[in-house]
Amino acid sequence: MSRPPPPAPVHLLRGHTAAITALSISDDNERVYSGDASGNVIISSTRTLRAISSWNPHTDSILGVEEFGSNIVTDHKLHVWTRIEDLPSEQRVGGSATMSAVSTPTLSYSMDVNALNYCRLSLLALPDISEETATSSGSQRELIALPNLVDSSTADIWLLPQCDRLHAAIGKDSDKPIFTNGKPSTGIIMSLHLYSNSETASVNSPTSLRLLCAYENGSVALRKYTRDYQLKSVEGKGWDIIWTHKAHVETIMAMTVSKTNTFALTVSVDHLIGRYELTEDKSPVHSTHRTKHAGNACIALRDDGKVCAVGGWDGSIRLFSTKSFKSLGALKYHKASCQALTFAHYDPANDTDKGASIDKEEDEDDLDEIDEAERSLWLLAGGKDNRLSIWSLITFDS
Repeated sequence: MSRPPPPAPVHLLRGHTAAITALSISDDNERVYSGDASGNVIISSTRTLRAISSWNPHTDSILGVEEFGSNIVTDHKLHVWTRIEDLPSEQRVGGSATMSAVSTPTLSYSMDVNALNYCRLSLLALPDISEETATSSGSQRELIALPNLVDSSTADIWLLPQCDRLHAAIGKDSDKPIFTNGKPSTGIIMSLHLYSNSETASVNSPTSLRLLCAYENGSVALRKYTRDYQLKSVEGKGWDIIWTHKAHVETIMAMTVSKTNTFALTVSVDHLIGRYELTEDKSPVHSTHRTKHAGNACIALRDDGKVCAVGGWDGSIRLFSTKSFKSLGALKYHKASCQALTFAHYDPANDTDKGASIDKEEDEDDLDEIDEAERSLWLLAGGKDNRLSIWSLITFDS
């Protein structure tokens, strides 16, 4: 019996002229954000697969690009831009969506950051925004975690849009020696994730803040802020280590965290996937899982936390169950390293099977619901070959 043909991408976007280094998708799955090694960012509509905007916010490689509220943040030097909603109406159907015709977002403000690292930003929304702040700034407040301005082995947390540094050099104040032979014992931060252990983060109750850092030496550390009487900190004061764990011998290349902030996964140059339980327990049960392939560049988690995707230096994308780490298959298209991955936002309630039989007289709203459900199963990948591939996956419920 012959094997079925290998799956192929359902869509390919070829707008970039340099290796794609950053990918994200809007919360409503309407817009894809992709950044490349030349500093170019393209915003693409998931409905039309055309560019909504294309511009060069930076002259060097894009570390991260994300949408928050009505803004877009790009990371090398930190720029915050006013978001463009969609293509002009005349270009949505039948028009010519050339790069020269699309609009460019307006720069709202900038902030100097440490660009001499590989670590992408981490954003945390603040829902406790006052009406006065909302009207004056025109945007939602966010906390943003980045490597420290001077020392890339420590982290800073800033408040946007005020550009106010609340916490400086997190990781400097530790019971363990910070330097070994004149160098940081952990190496630089390769990836970080800022989150709150309560349902709503607040500047006025900073003890809910947690910071997860993955390091150059293969270790991961979880810290919490303990000084409820002090809204700001310097030199890492008040940031206590909950636990540290080292799953990799080699440098961690990427880390991803579940939407519920209950566990994290890391990949490295080696063939291992590390899983870390984000609990307050001083001795949590972490696990390390062996794969058959070394040289991994990126990792992504689906919103339900059941499926992860790992992008390899060989261009392959490998899917795993996060419960058993059993292989769920491999996707092969890119001829060079796969450097960025992101899942579309997935809601198990929107199952495409529910809309499998479509009456010809169904209205447009019903068709839109089916289209949205199909897009929620997308996996997007950016490669060193300058191409963005879009894959349509199954639910993997069985």
